[in-house]
Amino acid sequence: QSAAAPSPTVQSEPPTAAPADSGARSLKSTAVALRELSPWSMFLAADVLVKAVMIGLAFASLVTWTIFIAKMIELSLVQRKLRRALGKISDARSLSEAQFALGAKDSVLSALLAAAMREARLSAGISSDSGIKERAASSFAEIVRAEARRIRLGMGLLATIGATSPFVGLFGTVWGIMNSFIGISKSQTTNLAVVAPGIAEALLATAFGLVAAIPAVIIYNHFSRVTKGYLELVGRSSGAAGRLLSRDLDRTHISSPGVSHSRAAE
Repeated sequence: QSAAAPSPTVQSEPPTAAPADSGARSLKSTAVALRELSPWSMFLAADVLVKAVMIGLAFASLVTWTIFIAKMIELSLVQRKLRRALGKISDARSLSEAQFALGAKDSVLSALLAAAMREARLSAGISSDSGIKERAASSFAEIVRAEARRIRLGMGLLATIGATSPFVGLFGTVWGIMNSFIGISKSQTTNLAVVAPGIAEALLATAFGLVAAIPAVIIYNHFSRVTKGYLELVGRSSGAAGRLLSRDLDRTHISSPGVSHSRAAE
C-alpha cells in the first residue's frame, strides 16, 4: 500500500493594519497631545527665559491689583474725610473757629489752616495785607503740591507696567518661537503634534503680557480721574483757608482803627 500523500497546509499570513486604522491612531495621538496643551503644562515645558518672563509678568499683574485695592481704599477715605472737613468749616468766621471745628484731626485742610495761622503770627505788625496773603498762598501751593505727590504714589508704577508689559511678553514670544524653530529643524518634521506645543508656549508669554498690561492701563486711567477730583477738593480747601485768612486780616484792621488813622496821618 502506498502512503497517503500529505495534504498541503495553507499558512495564514499575519494581518496587516489597514491604512485607515493607522490614520485614526495618528489623529488620536495628535488630539491627545493637543489636549495636554494646558497653560500650566505649557508653562512647565517652556524655556527657562520664557518662564522668567512669564513669572515677571505675573508678579507685575499682582502689583497692579495690589495698587488698585490700596489706592481705592486710600482715595475713598481721604475724599470722604476732606468733604466732611469742608462741611465743618463752611460756617466758620475765622481761622481759630475753623481749627476748633476740625479738632485734632490730621488732614490737608488742617495743614492749610495751620500754615495760614503761622503766616499771620509771623507777619504780626506788618501792615501790608497783600504781602501776607502772597506768602500764605506760597505756603498753600507747597502743601498742595506735596499732597498731589503723596496721592499719586504708585501711579507711575501702573503706567510703567501698562506701557512695558506687552513688549516684555513679545520678547518672551520671540525667544520661544526661535527655540521652536530650532527644535523643528532638529526633528526634521512638521507634524502638528511636534510644532504646536513650542509655538503655543511662546504665545503664552504674549498672553501674560496682555493680561498684565490691559488692567494696568484701565486702572491708571481710572485713578487719574479720581485723583483729579480729589485735587480739586484740595484746591477748594486752599481757597477756604485763604478766605478765612483774609477775613481775619480785615477784622484786625477794623478792630484797631486808631493805628490805621495814625499811620495815615504820618
